[in-house]
Amino acid sequence: MSMSNIIIFDTTLRDGEQSPGASMTLDEKVRIAKALERLRVDVIEAGFAIASPGDFAAVQAVASAVRDARICSLARAKREDIERAAEALRPAAAARIHTFIATSPIHMQYKLRLQPDQVIEHAVQAVKLARQKVEDVEFSCEDAGRSEVDFLCRIIEAAIDAGARTINIPDTVGYAIPAQFGALIETLLQRIPNADKAVFSVHCHNDLGLAVANSLAAVQAGAGQIECTINGLGERAGNAALEEIVMALNTRQDLFAAKTGVHTQDIVPTSRLVSSITGFPVQPNKAIVGANAFAHESGIHQDGVLKHRETYEIMRAEDVGWNANRMVLGKHSGRAAFRARLEDLGISTQDEAQMNRLFARFKDLADKKHDIFDEDLQALVSEASSVAAIYELEHLRITSESGQVPQAQLRLRIRDELRSGSAQGSGPVDAAFKAIESIVNSGTSLELYSVNAITSGTDSQGEVQVRLNEQGRIVNGQGADTDILVASVKAYLDALNLLASRAARAHPQRENDGI
Repeated sequence: MSMSNIIIFDTTLRDGEQSPGASMTLDEKVRIAKALERLRVDVIEAGFAIASPGDFAAVQAVASAVRDARICSLARAKREDIERAAEALRPAAAARIHTFIATSPIHMQYKLRLQPDQVIEHAVQAVKLARQKVEDVEFSCEDAGRSEVDFLCRIIEAAIDAGARTINIPDTVGYAIPAQFGALIETLLQRIPNADKAVFSVHCHNDLGLAVANSLAAVQAGAGQIECTINGLGERAGNAALEEIVMALNTRQDLFAAKTGVHTQDIVPTSRLVSSITGFPVQPNKAIVGANAFAHESGIHQDGVLKHRETYEIMRAEDVGWNANRMVLGKHSGRAAFRARLEDLGISTQDEAQMNRLFARFKDLADKKHDIFDEDLQALVSEASSVAAIYELEHLRITSESGQVPQAQLRLRIRDELRSGSAQGSGPVDAAFKAIESIVNSGTSLELYSVNAITSGTDSQGEVQVRLNEQGRIVNGQGADTDILVASVKAYLDALNLLASRAARAHPQRENDGI
């Protein structure tokens, strides 16, 4: 049985970032892109170039940094979108423009306010213009899952004639069921006369928990590309999870006769990086990358695995990056070992001033924590690469005991001025945040407070995410420390610094369409 090669199209940096709160700075996007390059995904959708100056800069930066994967920018079927995408993609070794237009009756009538023939005309013009800019053009039928099959056949045939070489069928609202979605792909491949001239792709959302199942059904029906994200990140209930798709194809090649080029040993490290940067922890029972994915508590299971692993395990943990050999750093590790490990993680160390700051932070952490793992380093770099600090913590004292109201006293450096504040709260974190507000009076509302242990052990760093809303502008601050209260204050101040600097780690609250 011949094996087909499935193209893995990762949209963590574009669709994944549209998760409420899952925003990233430009540097963070480049770090994730480099991790995806090591993972050997085929296509990286780096952003929506016209959406904002920050998105344009991110697409351009990723296009400059990555050499071994094709870099893609999303673009509506509009001239200005396509020209902006082409400009951002100019540094790429291999570029793709991904243009789309809605094709369902409800979208055409109420959103586009166009007749079907006009929609086809817009699609054809967009694909032709994109082909003038780059060789590789992908066309998507937004809301294909609720579109009429006859119309899909017409617009896809026209798009392929215009030069599209990838045709994407997105289940934009997560409405499809596997058998139905697979049948749709099969019907399109059979009915469209020039279907053999394009790779058919799918982009499934997880509103009914079926994104991965729908994607795999599409592969069985003949799809050659799957669009997905690390950890299933994405707006609403998320996208199809890359790690689940890749390992399903790897594990059940008897059923799918399909494979990918993904280097599976990098799945867990990439998952942890994305989780750390976005502040979205991975649930313990998450398939493949959850902490319990390969854990066995039942005595019967443990006995079986000890006697013969395959009695209860269908994959090897080490094949997806669990228990991979990692250099553990500590307080006696030198600059050379530290630099080498950063480079192994794809973190640039060319700037000596930045290297000096990172090494100093590393030594401070090593005094508190015996072993420093990769996850600690990623958190350290994220913290160090944040915006210029307008608000800095100078001193923190919190008292909390049973039967007493917690109280926080702190001192902040605001530019060159030291200011002190104190407050009581329902808990120590609440008291600390109120003490900060007694000084800064930011006028923001707290929308999220999330704590996650970076590694195991009682000396683990706690990683805190704080989401603040300033009159509709949402930012996400991050902080890490072995003291969870200090980490909480760092995260709050990071969010305030982002607001003060008008920096780019704001959630992309856009009016632009998406698939």
